[in-house]
Formats: sequence, structure tokens, C-alpha cells
Amino acid sequence: MLRDIDPEGVKGNIQLNPYAAMATFKELDTRDSANPRFSEKLAKGKIGLDSKIVFRDSLVLDATLNPDFAQVESDQPQNTVNQRFEVFFPEKRPFFLENANFFNIQGNPPFGGPNTTLLFTRRIADPSYGVRLTGKHGPWNLGFLFADDKSPGKIVAPNDPLLGQEAHFSIARVTHDIGTNSSLGFIFTNREFAGDFNRVGGIDGNYKMGKNWNASLHSVVSSTQDRLSGYSFGQDHEAELDGGGRRFTYLLQYQDITPGFKTQTGFVRRTDIRHINNYYHFYFRPEGKHLLFHGPELSLDRTWDHHGIGVQYNFNTDWVFQFRNTTFFAPIIGIESDTLRPQDFAGLTGNRKFTQDLAGIIFYAAPTRQVSINTVFFRQGAVDIVVPKGQLPVQGDDTFLNQTLTLHPFSPLTIDNTYILDRVVHYNLHHSVYNNHIIRSKWNYQFTKEFSLRFITQYNGLLANPTYTNLQTVKNVNFDVLFTYLVHPGTAIYVGYNSNLENIDPGLCVHVAGTTQCDPNGNGLLRNNRRLINDGKQVFVKVSYLFRH
Repeated sequence: MLRDIDPEGVKGNIQLNPYAAMATFKELDTRDSANPRFSEKLAKGKIGLDSKIVFRDSLVLDATLNPDFAQVESDQPQNTVNQRFEVFFPEKRPFFLENANFFNIQGNPPFGGPNTTLLFTRRIADPSYGVRLTGKHGPWNLGFLFADDKSPGKIVAPNDPLLGQEAHFSIARVTHDIGTNSSLGFIFTNREFAGDFNRVGGIDGNYKMGKNWNASLHSVVSSTQDRLSGYSFGQDHEAELDGGGRRFTYLLQYQDITPGFKTQTGFVRRTDIRHINNYYHFYFRPEGKHLLFHGPELSLDRTWDHHGIGVQYNFNTDWVFQFRNTTFFAPIIGIESDTLRPQDFAGLTGNRKFTQDLAGIIFYAAPTRQVSINTVFFRQGAVDIVVPKGQLPVQGDDTFLNQTLTLHPFSPLTIDNTYILDRVVHYNLHHSVYNNHIIRSKWNYQFTKEFSLRFITQYNGLLANPTYTNLQTVKNVNFDVLFTYLVHPGTAIYVGYNSNLENIDPGLCVHVAGTTQCDPNGNGLLRNNRRLINDGKQVFVKVSYLFRH
């Protein structure tokens, strides 16, 4: 049981980290879709405070007031086009990353772990405060988090009654160690906003069975009140068995999520599923002069809804080759299937099944210490759901490439380059539906131990064929420059510049039949084919200083 915090128990571990920031910015305000406009500020000041108190019983109390994350690196690019379910972007903000393990449901990454994340802190998009208590008290592991989020009251239209209101988050995570590597835990999450709420609570366990095998489970329920959809109740039950040794790994997962399950503090890709997943590999280890190991990998998963309808399956196999010179490659083949139901896509009168083959290769090599290459390439079928208005989903052929090239020409400089291609072609008509190109380059230069430069530029070009898709052609270029003078963690000066250019029409809106709209087709902002308009830029200076006692 956690006893009261005794101020006399603090062993000189008090840290206060105030900061001050000044920024000038321009951004596009689209809250009123009929009248989008640019807003600018020549100078906007901001102050805040991070603090930490470490108690003698290994408990850490962290608090942040009016936090600022301007210096945090932008997300790694991912393909987000033609996705039926939300895409996961990892957390990068320091306050939420620190001691995040106290809130995790245990698994066995990279193969295992639960399919549902019950605390996904990116849901707390724009906090004005956060308080976290984490630590270990005997066999008890404790994690408590409280924060607000201003973003729900910022994204609504100016005349919306929810304007300016905040969401509030409360998270409690407690586990008790059983033996050396086993545990039993409890988790509770709560998000409240303007009278609505989402509460999730339940238990989890992790049991180590000998040297190579582990079993884990979690069982939670959700209770949600929403002004639009009313009240709902749901359940999420997951179990996993995994084992591994020098030659083999085996994973068996089962997940059952009812239609009414919701988590507004976490991340779940889809509900109304019963899902089973198997993964197995066995490696032969000749440990030769060139070849270290090789062997097959098998993966099979199957998903049903709660009416017993099979909505998805995937089977793929590959043969892995790992060489001493850090070269790795694995050719992959497989088959997959998706079934769309009337509730999945408006206009469907019955279930529609799509079955596709897949083939690809994963390749990694580091021929020198200055160069490394990583390639993921697939040719596979796809379900095209971004069809023109009034049409139904169709089969497509998808070409996907994720190519990274890392250069380290000399000690202070590292250059990471990424190119992502996603091209979908209409299966029957053999015409392109869309081509999505993402190019990103990140440069890190360490001038001295304290002084560094980070430069990121990214191009995202979605080239859409309006005959076969409701997507628009969108071209976007982003620049991110950050100079850092880091005396030591907590004491630093940041000078940064962010800019975003997009092919929006400089007039923003047009007048049609006496009304003002952003796009006659109802697809958002008007787009032009050539000119890029700067719809978001920021110049900022941030200074922080760490006081220790």
C-alpha cells in the first residue's frame, strides 16, 4: 500500500525546469469550413515549468505546467492513404515518454504484446498541465497520470458552444510482482469532456513459465457516454502465449473486442472482432564464414466478427538469411483476404469479399560504417475504398516501397533519407487510381558537444486520378530547422523554424450559387495544380534552465 508522501523523505532530489519561449507564426484556420482564413501573430510569448521530486522510496513525482514541445522532432512518414483504420504514430514528447513503462500492459516485443494500447498519450494533444507519479514500493509498481487537453475546444467552429472547453484525463496503473518475472495488475483510464465520458478498467497478468515460455492476458471493459451516439458498453479480452530460444520463436495471440468497446485514452485499430494470430520461425545456424543463420518464418492470422462472419485472413511465409557483414534479406509470399460488410461502407447491400496475393522482399545492408540501406518492397492486392462518390469499393493492385538510406560521411554528421511509394492501379481497367510519394531527409550535425543542428525536409505528393477516386491531388513541402545549445539536460537554448507549403488555392474559397464554399465538390480546400502556398510557418526561441536541490 502506498503510504503518504513525507516531505522529509526527499533526499535532495528536487528539480525545477522553467522555460520561456517567444514565437511568431502564420497558420491556416479551417474551423469554419465555409470561411477558412489565415491568422498571424508577430510575437507570442509563453512560459512554463517542468518539475521533478524523487522520494527515498523510489517514487518520482513529475509535473508540467503549460508545457511546450516546439523542439520535438516531427513524425516519421507513413502511408495514410486508403486506410480503413487509424494509423499509429508513436509518442515523441519527453514528458509522456519518461517512465512510460509503468503504464504498459506487458508483452514480448517485437513479436508479442497486446493488440490494444490502453494508454496512448498522443490523445492528450495540447495539455496545459500534467502530473505523473511513478515508482516502485516493495512488490508494487505504481503509475498515476492526470492531465487536461485544450485541443477539443480549439478545433470547433467559433460559434460552437464547446469552444474553449477542455478534456480531462485520469490514468491509474498498479501491478504487483509475483516471483521474479510474473505480475498481476490493474488499469483504469478515464477521459471526460463537456459531460461526456469514456472509462476503461480491468486486470492483466503476466506469468513466466520456465526459461523460454511466457503467458499474458488482459481483460477490460469500457463505459462510454457520448452526446451524439448515447451510452455504450464494451469489452476487450486478450491472451498471449509466446516462447523462444536460440533457434525458434512461437507466438499465439487471441483477441476478442465487442462492438461497443471504446477507448478515448488508448489506441485500438478496430472493434467487433474475434482475432487469432500465429507466428513461428525456426533458424538453422551454420555460423559459417559468411552465413550466420537462415530459416523459415510463418505467420497466420484470422478475424471474425461477433456474428461469425470471417472478415479478414492473412497467411505469409518467408525465408530469412542473415550474413556476418550485417546483410539481411527475406523474400516473402502470401495471400490475404478482406470482407467488407454494409456497416463498413455505405451503399453495400451485402458482404463483399476481396482476396489478394502478395509477394515482396525485406533487405538490409551496411556495406561500410558510413552507409546503411533498408528496403521493404511489396506487390500485392488492395481494396480501393477511396472511390468516387456513389461507387462501391473495387479491387486494386498495390505497389509499395519503403526505402531508407542512412549516411554517416564523417563523425559529426548523420543523414537519414526515406522514400515511400504507394501506387494503386484499378484491377480491371489497369488505370492508376493514385500515386503517393513521400520523400524525407533528416540531417543531424553536432558542431560541438553542446551545439547541434537538425534539419528535416519532407515532400508529400498525392497524385490522384479523379476518374477513379474521390481523392484530390495534394502537394505538400515541409521544412523543420532546429539549432540547439544544450549545456546539460534541462538547460538549453532552442532556435527553430518550421514551414509548411501546400497547393491550396490562394483565394481559399469560391462563391457558388450565392453560397461560399471551399471546394465545389465538397472535398475540402480548393486545390491548384502548380503554386504552393505557405499555410503554416513558425519561428521560435525557447530557453530553459534546470535548478537542482
